Amino acid sequence: MVGSRGTPRPYTSSHGSKKKEVQEKANDAYVPIAKNGEDLRCGLNLTYRSLASVLKYDHCIPSRRHDRKPGQAIKGYYIDERDLVISIKNAVVGKAPLKNFKTIECSIMDISDDIAYSTYDLEDCFKAKFLTPLDLFTLDDGIISRVVKKIRERIKKSYSSREAASFTKSELIGHLFVVFSEMLEIGKEEAQLLKDGKIRWEEKKLIISAQVKRFSERIAENGYERVKLTSGLVQTFMEGVEIKPHRSFPQLHRARLNIETFKTVEVLKNITYEAIIMSPRVKLVEYRGKDIIKQIFKAIDGKKGHLLLPDDYRELHAAATGSAKKRVICDFIAGMTDRYAWEFYNRLYGAANISIHKPI
Repeated sequence: MVGSRGTPRPYTSSHGSKKKEVQEKANDAYVPIAKNGEDLRCGLNLTYRSLASVLKYDHCIPSRRHDRKPGQAIKGYYIDERDLVISIKNAVVGKAPLKNFKTIECSIMDISDDIAYSTYDLEDCFKAKFLTPLDLFTLDDGIISRVVKKIRERIKKSYSSREAASFTKSELIGHLFVVFSEMLEIGKEEAQLLKDGKIRWEEKKLIISAQVKRFSERIAENGYERVKLTSGLVQTFMEGVEIKPHRSFPQLHRARLNIETFKTVEVLKNITYEAIIMSPRVKLVEYRGKDIIKQIFKAIDGKKGHLLLPDDYRELHAAATGSAKKRVICDFIAGMTDRYAWEFYNRLYGAANISIHKPI
């Protein structure tokens, strides 16, 4: 896939010479890595159209640090993948000069990501008891202000400046009310009490508050209710998908959410991010994770550190030159699961008794 050093080799029936070359190599001894460092393994062997579907950011990452904005993550593809990206574009739309290349499949994936972040992350927050639905209405004003600012920027980029300028804190709260409207439902007994003229307004407010709190806790603590809420939101958001046609290339049609659905998704996604992902208890874990990755990289990139690599990555590292060696190390670390990274780190620096017989 895009992001690995191995150059994918999309196969089509028209590539007769390529097919012949593969057949000839099959008769020889299997050589996974060429002498020049090229990774000959095909991996998933994806077509150009499939590769285009994961090319989300049509931007080449500057190779030098001073060409990047300080403190800002650069999203895109690496410079050593530029030729592959050019081949992908030529195969999908020809050599027409285009800006912001993104296929219909990629835009669908983009929407799916946003929906997942806005629903399943929120469900996880409820399950871990970081938040309850009622807490979303009482967040710090600073969090709400940052969320409003982010959503305005997103609306301006994807829709219009007019729509962005009209988005306010009140509208944000309104979208939350729509999502969690079930919390405001009042049972028959409570409704009868609220109609009773003998009960003071202060007491009626207490009844409403207790009912809302009960519904909020039920959604947060009951797995069935959480899944029911999430499933309903996913269905609603899917119904809000629309298509923005591309004038010249149907393969570049853009799938997106209609403006109101987009606002609701952004509200949930950004509130979760600001209230939980940016919270101190999560940042502590994130900091620890970054430190583990840095220490693993430092060890492998040090003197004779390449000996810590598995055989295939060791071959790639030996054949590479200059900064490409560091890319091999990055690719190795990027392929680790959380559990494997933690185990690898502990085998380097931990005090746990780990068997030397377990393969890397």
